[in-house]
Amino acid sequence: MDFTFTDDQTAFRDSISRFLMTEAAPEMLREIWETDGGRSPNLRNKIAEQGLTALSVSEDEGGLGQGDVAWVLMTQELGYYAIPDSLADTAYVGAGMLAGLPAEHAVRVEWLPRVADGSCRIAVGHPVNPLIADAHLADLLLLPNVVKGGTELHAVPRAAVDVVPQGSIDGSRRLAEVRWTPGAATRVADAAAGQRLWDEALDRGAINVSGQLVGLAQRMLDLSVDYVAQRKQFGRPIGAFQAVKHHLADVVTKIEFAKPVLYRAAYAIAHNEPQRALLVSHAKLVCADAAWTAARKGIQVHGAMGYTWEVDLQMFAKRAWVLDAAWGDRAFHKSRMGDSLFGADAPLGPLGPVDSPRNTQEGR
Repeated sequence: MDFTFTDDQTAFRDSISRFLMTEAAPEMLREIWETDGGRSPNLRNKIAEQGLTALSVSEDEGGLGQGDVAWVLMTQELGYYAIPDSLADTAYVGAGMLAGLPAEHAVRVEWLPRVADGSCRIAVGHPVNPLIADAHLADLLLLPNVVKGGTELHAVPRAAVDVVPQGSIDGSRRLAEVRWTPGAATRVADAAAGQRLWDEALDRGAINVSGQLVGLAQRMLDLSVDYVAQRKQFGRPIGAFQAVKHHLADVVTKIEFAKPVLYRAAYAIAHNEPQRALLVSHAKLVCADAAWTAARKGIQVHGAMGYTWEVDLQMFAKRAWVLDAAWGDRAFHKSRMGDSLFGADAPLGPLGPVDSPRNTQEGR
């Protein structure tokens, strides 16, 4: 099995990284997050011009025709530069659900080209995510309706829902409770077909935040390395002290162990492998652990000031904490792995009981 990325994939990743380095500096993000909407249409348009919104849309529908493996590189960059959630929700998770509809389906025909050119935002709900990111700005919401025999997929315009804003410790996050009424006019997939699409959406949503968590971990490590090289005590940079070196070495180890697990899970999604739910849950757990370790150790080497608003580290730490619980928290993914590994007849399906306590929490 070859895990090597192609030259085109790495070149596109490098191009996006250079672009975001200039356009998404921390001071710019702070200004954006303090606006009423919390988003910048100008930044979104520039990202679309780079081709990122078109990445996984087919060439026939105006996209680049890439897939899950290409996205696993992009999500790390989105995490490293703390780009808000709705970009990947629209261009990766939402686009994947729309692409799962029949080619002639009116919703797919209308919305996938708009995803590709960056002219729309799609918010994705899911039973594991009671609160929906960027619902207030969405042009279209993909929402679940759990019925006997599965979970229907509904495509609902923004005007047909009530959005109730909810708070978050992450300044970049705009969460909301969405109130709506399912109906035949909004249903685009019945219980059986919809269940398949929602199962795929959970895997893509989980691998999306897993990649972002690895990117966040790397950014927090880089910020910590820069800080300990400059901060001095007793006439020496604190990075010269053995204890500080050990803290940061722990972070490096976590990141390097998480990456191959992440890439393996993306490969499993791309090839629809039977064990993909197990592999995705494994990736979510190890990537979350890497990000939590990076946040904890980063704040420790910064001292208490690492958590203050003036220091960039807190922006990435808070984002890591809330993404840890998005698209299934640790209890959910541990349970899913346990069912996959030890359940005699347990399917690999991701949802589990809809009313399970672990399916009713999302990080804020």
